[in-house]
Amino acid sequence: MSIIKHPEQRVGIFIDAQNLYHSAKNLYKRKVNFGAIVKDAVAGRKLVRAIAYVITSEAQDEKGFFEALTKLGIETKTKDLQVFTGGAKKGDWDVGLAVDAIKMAPRLDTIIIVSGDGDFTPLVEYLQTMTQVEVIAFGQSTSGKLREQADDFLDLSENSRKYLIGFKK
Repeated sequence: MSIIKHPEQRVGIFIDAQNLYHSAKNLYKRKVNFGAIVKDAVAGRKLVRAIAYVITSEAQDEKGFFEALTKLGIETKTKDLQVFTGGAKKGDWDVGLAVDAIKMAPRLDTIIIVSGDGDFTPLVEYLQTMTQVEVIAFGQSTSGKLREQADDFLDLSENSRKYLIGFKK
């Protein structure tokens, strides 16, 4: 899966922050280096917009994380964690990310979805009728169907030291 990436391509990056956070935590017990991911995702092209979709915790202690993303040029969209009767918790942005990607697709040459969630496979398939679609995620926690559907796939696991915080270079 090799595609041409040229400097005039307009790129939009849509980051499923929860997916990456949990993958990095479960696989490596580390935090994600979003700056390195965005830099390699852009790959010398024109970044139009980068958006991270984040769930706020009950503790509301994400302020520093949001500020760090903003300094990297990444917008954040937040949603509160839902707590159901009985204690079950749910928080995801799948529909919001999908709607934003579809709305922005006509103004982009490349859409990059930063998530390994297989629920995005139909979105990738649909977006490919309008634009090139790339996926970035940790390979061990990425849906095989999502990986196959994408025009290009960057496996963060292949250079985990670069894409995680806390490893010595």
